Amino acid sequence: MAVNVADLDLRGVSEGLGRRELSSVEATEAYLRRIATHDGVLRAYITVTGDTALAQAKEADTEIGRGRRRGPLHGVPIALKDLIAVAGVKMTSGSQVLADHVPARDAFITRRLKDAGAVLLGKLAMHEWAFGRPVTDGPFPTGRNPWDVRRAPAGSSSGSAVAAAAGLCAGALGSDTGGSIRGPAAMTGLVGHKPTYGLVSRSGVLALSWSLDHVGPMTRGVWDSAVMLQAIAGADPDDTSTRHATTQDYVQHLEDGARGLRLGLLKRYYVDFPGLNDEVRGAALTAFDALRKEGATIEDVDAPSLDLALAAWAPIMSEAYEYHAETIRKTPEKFREGLRTRIYLSALFTAQDVQRAQRLRARIGREVDALLSRVDALIFPGQAAPALKFEDFPTTGFAPASIRYTAPWNLLGLPAAVVPCGFSREGLPVSIQIVGRRFDDATVLRIARAYERVTDWHRRRPDPARWTL
Repeated sequence: MAVNVADLDLRGVSEGLGRRELSSVEATEAYLRRIATHDGVLRAYITVTGDTALAQAKEADTEIGRGRRRGPLHGVPIALKDLIAVAGVKMTSGSQVLADHVPARDAFITRRLKDAGAVLLGKLAMHEWAFGRPVTDGPFPTGRNPWDVRRAPAGSSSGSAVAAAAGLCAGALGSDTGGSIRGPAAMTGLVGHKPTYGLVSRSGVLALSWSLDHVGPMTRGVWDSAVMLQAIAGADPDDTSTRHATTQDYVQHLEDGARGLRLGLLKRYYVDFPGLNDEVRGAALTAFDALRKEGATIEDVDAPSLDLALAAWAPIMSEAYEYHAETIRKTPEKFREGLRTRIYLSALFTAQDVQRAQRLRARIGREVDALLSRVDALIFPGQAAPALKFEDFPTTGFAPASIRYTAPWNLLGLPAAVVPCGFSREGLPVSIQIVGRRFDDATVLRIARAYERVTDWHRRRPDPARWTL
């Protein structure tokens, strides 16, 4: 096998399989070797399902050899955040509470991926219950950033980001309640797509906050994310939030470019925010100029009520306390201190707080929808700063500068994607973010691809020689 599988994106693996230049078994074995070599430092995986993955790969090779390739994911090795159920495989949510939990049924999206012929390499590390802090110790470390192992990949889909960025899988799924796909993707140089709320089923996915949770892809390229979304999107009778799901062909118009699109730059709220890192600001503005050169029209826009978004998001996140209330009363010692603190903070919100937050949510939504009736999408920097060192993370609560760039779009349920747009002087990835109209994920991905194809940031790879402690 001449190709280095770990350097490929999902598209490269898929096309290699399609051309019969690469077998699924070869790809799977290559990822398993890389996991065995490097995951002792990177800690991306909680569970590696090597034997099952090889069996799935052999089956895929047999089908493909008979001319029965199911689609672009057939035979492609991927991995799942460890709150997505896979029948017969531990699902821990990164917590002692579920340390020995083995679900009997696949999540809806797991079934979809299996139906598409994907090979499942295992379950990926995460912040405890998608709500805890990054940790390097204990039974469930949250993973190290492959661009600098002294730094965290952010969270909570930390293992998904590490595995995809470090070439320990071809692509991964994460979940996003306040930025848990987009934050880690931005910190590791990936494309991270939070789909429209209700487009992807959460049945069989452990909850954090029912009205804010999303599940989506984390990959090295936009095409990769589009193909993964194509496989998992759609209505599921077991998840009522998907009953109005409107799917699109997420690949068909991916190469249509930015010409003729109208983009709204949220300058006051995001670009002019004093907490935005200067290097991130500069890289983002350069990226927006690239989109202009590709034919997009960009105008400054504003939604003044966005100033209230975090004040609405935080009380609604009290759903997390409701989910954990009984367990944390009975066995608080099973929760790490960082998570316990956040759950207890969630318990302080009153019913009146939540009702006010829901009214604010509706008000902000109306204002942003009005903006999106005038432009095709909104653009702004992906995160406030590059990846932090582990010791620089706040010990309690949230990093408000970081959450500002992501949580409003969970609150509104709009599709949002980050795409890499450069590197800091310290060699850390930075990104831009694109937000679109409800169920118009295809346009979000089209804009991300329009930028991606005129740059080479997505082709850069972290150096395994630096993965030492």
